[in-house]
Amino acid sequence: MKTWFKSGSPWVWLSAAGVSISLISVVGLLLLIASRGLSYFWPSQIHQFELQNVHGESSVVIGEIYEHERIPAKQLNNKNVDIGDAQTVDRYLVKTGNRELVSLDFRWVLEPMVQKQTQPENVVVIERRTNGNFYGFIEEVYMGGEKVEAATLDDFIERVSELQEDIEQLQGKDIGAINFELERIRLKERKAELDGKLTSQLKADFEQRRAELAQQYNKLEANLNQLRQEVQRDKIVVRAMDGQTVDINLEQVLQITFNNQMGFFAKLGQFFHQIGSFIGDDPREANTEGGVFPAIFGTVLMVLLMTVIVSPLGVVAAIYLHEYAGNNAFTKLLRIAVINLAGVPSIVYGVFGLGFFVYMVGGSLDQLFYPESLPSPTFGSPGVLWSAITLAILTLPVVIVSTEEGLARIPSSMRHGSLALGATKAETLWRIILPIASPAIMTGIILAIARAAGEVAPLMLVGVVKMAPTLPLDGNFPFLHLERKFMHLGFHIYDVGFQSPNVEAARPLVYATALLLVTIIVALNMTAVSIRNRLREKYRSLEN
Repeated sequence: MKTWFKSGSPWVWLSAAGVSISLISVVGLLLLIASRGLSYFWPSQIHQFELQNVHGESSVVIGEIYEHERIPAKQLNNKNVDIGDAQTVDRYLVKTGNRELVSLDFRWVLEPMVQKQTQPENVVVIERRTNGNFYGFIEEVYMGGEKVEAATLDDFIERVSELQEDIEQLQGKDIGAINFELERIRLKERKAELDGKLTSQLKADFEQRRAELAQQYNKLEANLNQLRQEVQRDKIVVRAMDGQTVDINLEQVLQITFNNQMGFFAKLGQFFHQIGSFIGDDPREANTEGGVFPAIFGTVLMVLLMTVIVSPLGVVAAIYLHEYAGNNAFTKLLRIAVINLAGVPSIVYGVFGLGFFVYMVGGSLDQLFYPESLPSPTFGSPGVLWSAITLAILTLPVVIVSTEEGLARIPSSMRHGSLALGATKAETLWRIILPIASPAIMTGIILAIARAAGEVAPLMLVGVVKMAPTLPLDGNFPFLHLERKFMHLGFHIYDVGFQSPNVEAARPLVYATALLLVTIIVALNMTAVSIRNRLREKYRSLEN
């Protein structure tokens, strides 16, 4: 036994066991997130419960079963149900929707109250732009005020979707471009006034341009009103679970599905359609419904911008420390400072970014270059630029340490050989040292991306918001607006999971968003890893 311990085999096995447990934990966590997240998109069966309490009163509940659990009878405090001598009671958490009729999306249904449970084939799920889903039975369909056959409902929805796309095109791009141009004219006029260059001729030119834009705006507004009238003329009459009939304008309808009539392949198609909508649509209902495209776009843009900023700064700092700085007390102090920076809490970086970048640097930029916009800030408020710079500083120590380790592994003989052949130190650095150290540089960038993509605390102070009205990228000059606030998947998870007014409805969305965030981080890391491997193979001959 002593010989076995002295050989070091126990520590090898302990290390292998630790790695195995860690891998199993990570894989298990990912499988849990994936199973809970993907199940959010699978079309559920719609159940109809016929209930009766101890007083003989009957009611009907229609909806999706979200949970099924068994609770002790002592925990149940309901005088409307008779459980007899049972020690436990089964209950179902049912999503009923129909917010205009009931106050909550979910309700508990106790098994002893269920007289009959069915899955009617003609029950319909109506996904709406507001007020969530509606569950019921279609009674009548009206087109232009005239009653028509329900079989043509899909054509109506497709027509409404096309009209909605035209409305969004007019509002978001055409009319939005005119409003953006009007604001630019106002700022130009204000700047000319501040500079004392606002002549009567220039003012007349501004007024003429405003008149032209107003004429275009009136034409677009007339077209917009016409489209709105067309999209509002169709409706369906739906019977809810309590027998009430509700008129639903097709303007509010996103899709209508008969879940109980779907086979496996129909559900599979609906499953991928829901995933596509989740990735490509904007959020609705305080982020508890709809998609997360603005959050995906903001996360990727911020990470890419952070990478562009941190890479040259970290590499240059590492080159200075290893190649140019002397081995003295000042250099040792710098290295200690870099190592200590890696341990500073991220929220401290957020406070620093808010105070220094947003208020000091951004405020100074507004005073120098955008005085016509004051007191409304341009760069003096949180935005995607300051978020990227703050995270670049947060991840800078990772890139510096990784790059310096890569530089330290390069033999001095390679430097001396290059210098002996007549190359300058800069040429040696550019053609020999950096290519060989590029895999280590990419390793540092990979670690920086992995940390920055998951950070939330500092972003809450320097740019991320619950709902961004516009993306940082659009069709208006200068196209990329780095001063705008943005949405982030990490903050979206926090907001939906902990700030949502409807926790039960938001829980599946939290898993789905977490799965998407992990997928994006893995994709970014795999891209960086592939680049690192290519560089390693490309410069392997130099190392040898």
